[in-house]
Amino acid sequence: MSAEKTSTPKSGDADGAARPGRRTPLIVAAVAIVAAIGVTAAVGLGGDGDKAPGAGPGSVAVVSGGSDSTKAATVLDRPFTKPDLVLTDTEGKPYDLRERTKGKPTLIYFGYTHCPDVCPMTMSNIAIAMKKLPPADQEKLQVVFVTTDPERDTPASLAKWLPAAGDASFTGLTGDFSTIQAGARQIGIGIDPPKKLPGNKVVSMHGAQVVAFSPTTDQGYVLYGEDTSIDDYAKDLPKLIKGENP
Repeated sequence: MSAEKTSTPKSGDADGAARPGRRTPLIVAAVAIVAAIGVTAAVGLGGDGDKAPGAGPGSVAVVSGGSDSTKAATVLDRPFTKPDLVLTDTEGKPYDLRERTKGKPTLIYFGYTHCPDVCPMTMSNIAIAMKKLPPADQEKLQVVFVTTDPERDTPASLAKWLPAAGDASFTGLTGDFSTIQAGARQIGIGIDPPKKLPGNKVVSMHGAQVVAFSPTTDQGYVLYGEDTSIDDYAKDLPKLIKGENP
């Protein structure tokens, strides 16, 4: 895992806070290790309270080991149940994640708008790859961005940031931090509250994985890391939209 970094405040930042550097993904590193060595193992965040619904005893998800370590996707033998989250969308209206994305191919990502690198890059990569799809498939795909910094990421700020970083069709959600944190934990992603340090610096840490949910089962069965490229998404999205393994 990389160390958390902070930088000095940049001029023009409305809140005067430093923009954190590359964050430490908080999902257990075993995901990457398992994908690399091609074995099956349990992946989680720790104790029983961190288990995702639908996962077996003592595990959050089981990663399916494969011989092809060049693939960006990590397919789960035991997929995640979609988080039971009701948050606030960019129009200030309640958004029931399960209900609104039911039966639709869905990508969920937890991040924040003050992120200087991984978050906007991830949204941009998905948006560019999505544009390569036929219009009908573009309409089917749901991309949900859930903020890990709800104090600063208001509905209005998400509404402004998402079209610039990704696409106007992406859904931005905010709400109570504890609710967001619990929802992230349900799919094996850890997030910490943003920490304010002396000198107006802000440290924020969160898992940087994209979780893909099948339109046929509404289960989260594929993980993508922060290094997933536009080409990786472009190759996999047609299959994800059909609920197939990439």
